[in-house]
Amino acid sequence: MRALIPAIVVAACVAPLLAQAPATKAADPQQMSSASLGFNYTLPSDWIVEDMQETARQVQQQAAQSAQNDAEMRAVGCMEAPFKAHHGIGSTVAIVALPFDCFGQHYTDADLPAFATNIVEGLKKGWKISDPVYGSYSLGTHSLWVERAKGSLLNGAGDKKTLELVCSMLRNGAVCWMAFVAGSAELKGFELGAVTLDGEASPSLVPAAAFDKKP
Repeated sequence: MRALIPAIVVAACVAPLLAQAPATKAADPQQMSSASLGFNYTLPSDWIVEDMQETARQVQQQAAQSAQNDAEMRAVGCMEAPFKAHHGIGSTVAIVALPFDCFGQHYTDADLPAFATNIVEGLKKGWKISDPVYGSYSLGTHSLWVERAKGSLLNGAGDKKTLELVCSMLRNGAVCWMAFVAGSAELKGFELGAVTLDGEASPSLVPAAAFDKKP
């Protein structure tokens, strides 16, 4: 299998963004979308989406200092994490994406399990993750991979939360949705968010039967 994105990229680029204080609110309070990558995701009205583009650039600059080879440096430079959203003080959703043209490598559905697993390995740099369960499903013509687990910060700060990771290969890039939520209502809100992938609309990101089929 081809080399996949190094876990250091997720650890260096995503974890610091999740810890950042609220940034500038996005123009549309519930929309997380990218025309270039081909997705649109809508959270319930009681979530607040934050524009993280400037903060993401600063984190990328810091992460580049830890890159150990050209592939890691390129991945750090290409990784996009323009938005995160929060509900109350204990629940966060973030989207991370890797544009294929920028990275110089295109992935397919055959790479999806390994790609998503690599994302989780990167998160383990800052989180203790336990009791994972996995599923795979389709939305239109797109395959999706999902993992749900319990997670807590390695430094012991904060309460244990539910982690849910959803990844898919879109036409122009690999995209993952990450939720770190404090309760079942927040998890349901994340899962029921309407999503459009490459022009194909679905009523929810994670359908009820998502865990029926194992990857």
